[in-house]
Amino acid sequence: MTAAAPAAPHPGKHKHARPPLQRAVLTGVVLGVVSIYLAAVGILLMIHGRAVIVDILTLGQEALLAIALGAGAFVARSERAMPPLQVILHSALAGLIAAGCLVGLVLATDALDLRSIFIAMSPQLINMLTFDFDEQWMGLLILLGSGAALSVLGALLSMAPKAVQKPVLVGLAAVTFFGVFQELIQIMMQFGDFIGAIRETLYTWEGLSLEGAAIIFVIAAACSVIWTKFRSRPGAAATPTPQQARTAKIAKIVIAVLLVVLFPVVAGSYIGQVLMLVGLYILMGMGLNLEVGLAGLLDLGFVAFFAVGAYTTALLTADSPHALAALSYWEAMPLAVCASVIVGILFGIPVLGVRGDYLAVATMGLGEIVRVIVQSDWAAPLLAGAQGILQIPKPFIGSLELSDPVELFFLTLACAAVAAYFAWRLETSRLGRAWMAVRDDEDVAQALGINLVKVKLLAYGLGAAFAGLAGSIFAVMLTSVYPSSFQLLVSINVLALIIVGGMGSLPGVIVGSLALVGLPELLREFGEYRYLFYGVALVLMMRIRPEGLWPSATRRRELRAAAEGVDPEIEPATTSLDEIAAPDAQQPGQ
Repeated sequence: MTAAAPAAPHPGKHKHARPPLQRAVLTGVVLGVVSIYLAAVGILLMIHGRAVIVDILTLGQEALLAIALGAGAFVARSERAMPPLQVILHSALAGLIAAGCLVGLVLATDALDLRSIFIAMSPQLINMLTFDFDEQWMGLLILLGSGAALSVLGALLSMAPKAVQKPVLVGLAAVTFFGVFQELIQIMMQFGDFIGAIRETLYTWEGLSLEGAAIIFVIAAACSVIWTKFRSRPGAAATPTPQQARTAKIAKIVIAVLLVVLFPVVAGSYIGQVLMLVGLYILMGMGLNLEVGLAGLLDLGFVAFFAVGAYTTALLTADSPHALAALSYWEAMPLAVCASVIVGILFGIPVLGVRGDYLAVATMGLGEIVRVIVQSDWAAPLLAGAQGILQIPKPFIGSLELSDPVELFFLTLACAAVAAYFAWRLETSRLGRAWMAVRDDEDVAQALGINLVKVKLLAYGLGAAFAGLAGSIFAVMLTSVYPSSFQLLVSINVLALIIVGGMGSLPGVIVGSLALVGLPELLREFGEYRYLFYGVALVLMMRIRPEGLWPSATRRRELRAAAEGVDPEIEPATTSLDEIAAPDAQQPGQ
């Protein structure tokens, strides 16, 4: 009997594998270049002004700590099969090289006067990198030693069991969060004596105290341990019964609703304002999701519908010479939505025969035409031109005026919930399947009897209805409307949140809005640098998770088939054309 031949190695699997020492050197060089970039463009010095732990650790120092720890962790993960001593030595080398790049930057600044090229290379940055030592060489030696030591620590943490590694990382992340956002958290903890006592325990007037950081670390690490034990308890991995799964799903929904309702009440007006803005983008995202995610109609002029809803509400409710009527908000809002639908249909007629990238350019042009008309002197007698329309009243419910941001957030939340229901029903309807068929292949859909004109105009009109509703709320939120509020960037942001959240997914729209609208608003205090973080997050998102944070099942299936190299002509269609052509009575969700 002949022995079975060993399996042949996958071609190219180890062809380009680098030696461990070379990988360690390359890791140190790459992270050192990243450190130099952060220092040269001014990010490092800017975040150095934000204390994580008062008088002990700043955000800039923590960024350098993270780079050094990351060097060791990366080396340890890439050398799992190597002896521990070799891993530690290579990790120390990677951290030493990364820190050495910063040392070289400091020496080059002194020798070549780099500040004439990079204005961020200031004495304050040099003092930060040399730990404020009068003897510069002493600070540079400490920088090199700490880089190597922290890299070794990162390697040891990476090699540690999950039971140790996870609580430590969770605790460090919690300390960073409570330290960076200390101003916002302290504002949210001003209500009640008990919460005020907790705030005084954790924070001083300047920020997070050392005792508070220790308490937060211990609590976060303990919660991580408890949660891990809860998830791994006997019977936890067993498949739940349908009744248990349904009960768990309902419980999650109830908890989520309670958090959404109670959080802005406890957190205050600023959080209410941020969440309201997130809600407006959720409304617009659900509308554009009908056009792009379901029908495949790339619309970069979507902000025009948002503007129509805002201006219609303003013209029908404002106490202004430009007002056409004196209606209440509840009377003007349906008219604003109807006006947006009409404009959406008119908007779609000129571009019915345009596809792909050309459609994006055409719709962008139509959106810019609307903005220019609103700003023009020709339309100024009606729309007030660049001066805008002022004195838009707040909505009333009986005698209660919805003037506070938290109250307006609840209005936005209610409208978003109703809109989400309609968007969900549209997605599962016969029209929704027709949209998906048009998105997959217009020619095949038309050959099977789908009226492309009707389907496309419905996509533009219904998508515009969501944007018009958001614009109507936006007008009463600001009590004024200006043309400058309706730039092309709004359309791009809405499209970006759909892509990040997950194309064609309603939950993805919500997650994308929180990630791309809510988080940048909370980071507004970092100035223009927040857009750099925003861009880096988008690039990483497209590289790591191209299907989105919460993609639809169809989108996930399509991307998985593409990644596996499956011919899309052989793959089952994502939309059953037989279902589209079937009678309405046989369609689920009708």
